[in-house]
Amino acid sequence: MNQNNLFDTSMNRRDALKTMGKAAMAGAMLSTVPGMGEAALSNSDDRPNIIYILGDNHNADTMEFCGHPFIKTPGLNRLAKEGVHMVNTFNTTSLCTPSRASILTGAYCHTHGVKNNHMPWTGNMPTFLEHMSDSGYATAFIGKWHMPGDGLPKFDYLDLFVSYTYREGQGAYFNCPMVVNGKEVASRKPYITEEVIDYAIDFMKDTLSQSKPKPFCLYLSHRPGHPPYQAPKDIDGMYDDADAKSYLPKNVDFWFGRSRQNAYQGYMMGSYYNQYRGYLETLTAMDRDIDRLLDELDNLGLRDNTIVVYMGDNGQMWGQHNCQSIKEPYEESAKLPLIVRAPGYIDEPGTRRGQMALNIDIAPTLLEMAGISKPANMDGESFVPILQNKAVRGRDAFLMEFWRYFPENTPSYVGVRTDRYKYIEFERGRDPWLFDLMNDPKEMNNIYGMAEGQGVLPQMLAHLARLNKNNAKFK
Repeated sequence: MNQNNLFDTSMNRRDALKTMGKAAMAGAMLSTVPGMGEAALSNSDDRPNIIYILGDNHNADTMEFCGHPFIKTPGLNRLAKEGVHMVNTFNTTSLCTPSRASILTGAYCHTHGVKNNHMPWTGNMPTFLEHMSDSGYATAFIGKWHMPGDGLPKFDYLDLFVSYTYREGQGAYFNCPMVVNGKEVASRKPYITEEVIDYAIDFMKDTLSQSKPKPFCLYLSHRPGHPPYQAPKDIDGMYDDADAKSYLPKNVDFWFGRSRQNAYQGYMMGSYYNQYRGYLETLTAMDRDIDRLLDELDNLGLRDNTIVVYMGDNGQMWGQHNCQSIKEPYEESAKLPLIVRAPGYIDEPGTRRGQMALNIDIAPTLLEMAGISKPANMDGESFVPILQNKAVRGRDAFLMEFWRYFPENTPSYVGVRTDRYKYIEFERGRDPWLFDLMNDPKEMNNIYGMAEGQGVLPQMLAHLARLNKNNAKFK
């Protein structure tokens, strides 16, 4: 895996990228479109098209092929059957905005600087989409931006930027006004996932129709499953008879969602079980449109030269540890769904990988697939070698970090997770956590201060010191 510094010290970042992009594209023999139904994008360096799809608050186990008792996800089932399911994938900051910034930049939160849901995009690091654009890719960001600020940021390198500022950037499931390359327009389809996928399909077709089509990199960011939950008419009520009470933790009751540890008190009114059913319905609605996108790739002849990645920004706790939350450093919040369909990289489709992967690994992975070296300021690592060979050893540990912000009551914390153990230090109000995830996967028994924890604590502190060396704790 090539992770050399991309930049010559005599060149600035953008000049270096442009020089590299021109070299990569020199002499490329790009095909014209023979007919939209059978078009295939090809170039002499065989660079693939890339589609990255992001869900919201999608718990890692809430997919049909993972054994969930009643959710239906035929689109994600299909993607997993044709690709690889990365079963140990995590965010490094369990919160929406910081996680999304980490995905775009390939950097820990303390590096990119977007530390909570109230901090706007800093712009102090380029996104992987900018690197793609400078190397000759057509690029698009379509869907939920979900970072605060004065409107949407300006990304001149994007060929298409479709998002929304409605309701402080959270948007709406129905009839959400869109902002297309800086101009607000009415929604064209009533439901938000249909709208996003339609723009994606239009972008692909427009790229193919050019006289010299480029490979494309498309970032699709969905609203499901963020509250308040609403599904299309034919999916609304789909899980009304599902036994949510038996599936959710036994400490959950009808009114559980109104507790102090609920991150969505203003939304979680009425039956908690119905809230969970509504959450599943939004995910099924998103899944249907993901399946439609996969069909369109087949129709356009792009399947064999297009990488498709599905991921969540963070997990969600549905009563585990008496929480309805996304911020606590438990597995249910930190663990993410990640599926990769990458023709040419995976010799055993339908398999799983157990090595740890992170949200900060997305950018370097996609850049490597596009033939672009990892910039020195990215903290993440490409997991392309793991896709190609399931025996490749992954990372041994990663950093977990969180900064408290008003009005949330989860304290700032910093910690480290290995294959077996998790250690967390809190700024105030809590003793440290140390969990043996092999013997205690539900994280019910804190062994910090106990004899069995004392033996492993020095190793965890050494990991933390190594990973946290450039981050002043809790600052």
